[in-house]
Amino acid sequence: MKVCVIGGGHGSYAAAAELSEKDHHVTWWRRDSAAFSSLVERGTLDIDDHLGRRQIGVDGLHLGDGDTGGGTGGGISIVADLAEAVSNAEVVVAPVPAFAHESLARQLAPHLRDGQIVYLPPGSFGSIVFAQAVRAAGNPADVAFAETGTLPYLARKHGDTRVVVSGYATRLPTGVFPARHTDRALAVLGEVYPAVERVEDALSGALMNAGPIIHPPLILMNAGPLEHFPSWDIHNEGTQDSIRRVTSALDAERIAVREALGYGAPHFPLADHYTADGDEWMYGNAAHEKLTDSGDWRESIDLRTHRYMTEDVEIGLALLSSVATWADVPSPVADGLLALAGAVTGRPAATRGRTLANLGLADLDPSGMRAFLHDGPAQ
Repeated sequence: MKVCVIGGGHGSYAAAAELSEKDHHVTWWRRDSAAFSSLVERGTLDIDDHLGRRQIGVDGLHLGDGDTGGGTGGGISIVADLAEAVSNAEVVVAPVPAFAHESLARQLAPHLRDGQIVYLPPGSFGSIVFAQAVRAAGNPADVAFAETGTLPYLARKHGDTRVVVSGYATRLPTGVFPARHTDRALAVLGEVYPAVERVEDALSGALMNAGPIIHPPLILMNAGPLEHFPSWDIHNEGTQDSIRRVTSALDAERIAVREALGYGAPHFPLADHYTADGDEWMYGNAAHEKLTDSGDWRESIDLRTHRYMTEDVEIGLALLSSVATWADVPSPVADGLLALAGAVTGRPAATRGRTLANLGLADLDPSGMRAFLHDGPAQ
């Protein structure tokens, strides 16, 4: 299958490597094409995972000559022009941070065509951002936007030519916008990511996002050591019983919102991530140990600028809180964490991010929301 991977972060590197190894033809684009210079010069991308280290061939930088390999076999072609990178893709995989969605959506919107699928792992309701951008660009293409609850990879880049994957997602609950495209979109996505699982719609998919549940308590309740020590592993020594109790309470609010909206189980409770005894979570059983054993999450985290704050709190947690308010579900833990985050950063965390109000959806009643999620924007 022809797949375009967008971005230059950990997830994008892992996606380009894995999908090429699965014999998909991959075009790869990022805003700063010069950042690919080391890969282009070397001609290979290293991937380390449970199978060991190996090298994947990378074509040189394509500057818009229209030839990106064209075939259906595996391989990575780095492409400088976004229109060319997505032109033949059946699936566009964009594992970029949610705070990059608005600008990427504006760039991508004019180039999408009928039948393409854009996958946002995870999405934080980014499907709506991209669909609105396509409409604003005057592009009449009927595109399916899909989003899931996590990256398909526990991955970290080691320099510009190597990615280490500590774990692969085994379950990817995925919602589609508009939901009328769900059957077709998941059939195609299943060829790229066999772990995808159907959920009701894009809001259901957004409410599977694990980042806004895991990371806000971990960074805010570890603020002291994060600011004191040069590096700190919030998932190892930072995950203590008191913090886990807060995380569990926050996750209970997420599940209560899902249930109030009529979304069915499985809700992928975060507790299953931390134990080998529960139901299989998104990364399989005992995934937390894989993450901490790798050592790759021992890092310096600036509480004002790190993506755990700018993405998971100010976008993801703000979305959860706004949906809870709209659904009339109490969310005191989410609201309290947002208030603390605002005090830490000096920014209004509860209102500045991806809320239903900022998406223009807060005035919909429940039946209107269901119709919107199924059918898409009115023509």
